[in-house]
Amino acid sequence: MNEPKIHVKDFDFFYGASKVLHGISMDIPDRQVTALIGPSGCGKSTFVRSINRMNDIIPDARGTGTILIDGKNVYGRDTDVVALRRRVGMVFQKSNPFPKSIFENVAYGLRINGGGSKREMAEIVERSLRRAALWEEVKDRLHSSAFALSGGQQQRLCIARALAVDPEILLMDEPASALDPIATTKIEELIYELKSNYTIVIVTHNMQQAARVSDKTAFFMMGRLVELGDTKTMFMTPKEKMTEDYVTGRFG
Repeated sequence: MNEPKIHVKDFDFFYGASKVLHGISMDIPDRQVTALIGPSGCGKSTFVRSINRMNDIIPDARGTGTILIDGKNVYGRDTDVVALRRRVGMVFQKSNPFPKSIFENVAYGLRINGGGSKREMAEIVERSLRRAALWEEVKDRLHSSAFALSGGQQQRLCIARALAVDPEILLMDEPASALDPIATTKIEELIYELKSNYTIVIVTHNMQQAARVSDKTAFFMMGRLVELGDTKTMFMTPKEKMTEDYVTGRFG
């Protein structure tokens, strides 16, 4: 049995006095796609943002319990949060390119981490855009504004930007929910290709999407993890009645 990339044990999360995650325990395998499903407000996004401590920016937000990445506690006193976020990239629901050129968007993380030679930068930008299946569409306009791209292209640009700093884990919070079906298909194909090199955790409210792209699925409800298993099993023969009701569309 391979060691999990991410090991979560008895993890609780609070916004002020309000407890929004209750005792989450789960293992997330390396180089696979784990989908988090469940109705709105069930804690999926809070959980995924806890993995790279994106919630730290919210006043009075705090996590207790354990999240280990390769055996090291994300919430340990000695954790360098900047280094953590380099290892754990994040792509949000709404594409958020910077008001810069396509090239500078991808190079952004490299520059704030000390950069490299011009040639190295150009190579990494090209490689990241290729990995994000965007290079062929933008190679002749790298110095145009990122805002000139379509919504789906902007989202792939944000994926390229996340990949440029060479993370090991990619968190995706509803990455295709704002996109049309064609752009969504491209993002799904991309996720499928990327998992050979990255551990991917994707939050999605789209059950068909979870079924198409993920190896493992975790079903969240009211801040609790109800069930975790192989995606096929979860959709065909879930163990819990609540999971079955959700995946068959009885509620949600």
